[in-house]
Amino acid sequence: MLLASIFSIFYQNLLETTWLEFLAVIMGILSVFFARKENIWVYPTGIINVLIYVYLCFASGLYADMGINAFYFVMSVYGWYRWTRKTQSRDHLPISVLTAKEWIFNLLAMILFYLILRYILIHFTPSTVPDFDSITTAIFIIGMWLMAIKKVENWIFWIVGDALVIPLFAYKGLAFTGVQYVVFLVLAIMGLIEWKKRFRLEEKV
Repeated sequence: MLLASIFSIFYQNLLETTWLEFLAVIMGILSVFFARKENIWVYPTGIINVLIYVYLCFASGLYADMGINAFYFVMSVYGWYRWTRKTQSRDHLPISVLTAKEWIFNLLAMILFYLILRYILIHFTPSTVPDFDSITTAIFIIGMWLMAIKKVENWIFWIVGDALVIPLFAYKGLAFTGVQYVVFLVLAIMGLIEWKKRFRLEEKV
């Protein structure tokens, strides 16, 4: 009975999906697909996706997610620049992995972002899900940063964040966006596997 009720709500939300949300989902899936392939088109498609979601998240009361999408826009421009930069030995920015010190730094940064975002949401917005919204946003901030500098571990943050955010969007009535994040989760797992292979190959060059 509960499962049928959940499916009914989900189906109704799908029927109410706007063309704008549909376009954002398609661009988002294309962006993650290009990221997995280490293709520069990750950024043009991603920019369209995040600009639409700035508006959608604001309309849905997901203020931290609105902020993260604005941050994604800035990081997409930066990542586009970084990915096309040549290094002394290569014609592109190579994939690399985090050191132990970098892991600690990024985890501490994630906790700091969570605390700041939670405080802002609780005290300055009418958010109904401040903890959930803050932690997923903090995870995605680190994931986006690590992708911009081509760290393999960016996919770990995307995997965790995608898994957490799926029920959040369903709860907020953005069911098709929830479906998008299911696809994101699958692509992120594939991206982690593929980037690990690419890193090992680049090490041999």
